[in-house]
Amino acid sequence: MINVYKDPEALLIAMADFLKAIALESINSSGRFNLVLSGGSSPKKLYELLASESYRTAIAWQHVFFFFGDERYVPLNHPESNFLMAKNTLFAPLGISENQIFSIDTSRSPADAAADYEERIRQHFMGQDCIFDLILLGLGDNSHTASLFPHTTVLHEHNALIKEIFVEEVKMFRITFTAPLINAAKAVAFLVYGAFKAEAVRHILEDGLNTDEYPAQLIHPEAGRLYWFLDEAAANQISGT
Repeated sequence: MINVYKDPEALLIAMADFLKAIALESINSSGRFNLVLSGGSSPKKLYELLASESYRTAIAWQHVFFFFGDERYVPLNHPESNFLMAKNTLFAPLGISENQIFSIDTSRSPADAAADYEERIRQHFMGQDCIFDLILLGLGDNSHTASLFPHTTVLHEHNALIKEIFVEEVKMFRITFTAPLINAAKAVAFLVYGAFKAEAVRHILEDGLNTDEYPAQLIHPEAGRLYWFLDEAAANQISGT
């Protein structure tokens, strides 16, 4: 489902309302909401909005468990850490308990960090299938999502839920959800805004299948639903917009 909004402000409000609705549904049905956060710059304003007066009391945050779709291999207090961004914009303002936050332990080696994160996720789901209620994703201007970068081996991973990968493009290790884990979710939502993302959006939604070149094409939930939240600038190269 593709949703297009006039500007980033309208887009972020729509995304926050969407997240609130899924949170309420999940908490009412199972007593908890398993949410996977995306990193990078795009979701920062979303997290600030969720922590604002408009939403901080609209969701039973004590029943929300937070995970990360990927993480840069840096200390958790490093300025480039996805965890630190979420902590500053969402966790600290809302007073989220540490036992609700599943951060990636980057004090370990990359391989150990990935294996440890996968084990903790499996423990959280208590032997059941690891199916998240909602996974938030961004989209890089090179068509990557999470840390599924073009022409990397992780794109062909079918067994591991979490994988470490050295990304030559950014000269850094990343720890990432693999495509099969993302595709097992009940709902996956891309949040994309800005004209500089328009070409990548077109590649994913309209070009022929080429997942090595356009990794976000890998994302097709098996039983869940896929949502795109775009502003007009990001959507201006796709048909019918």
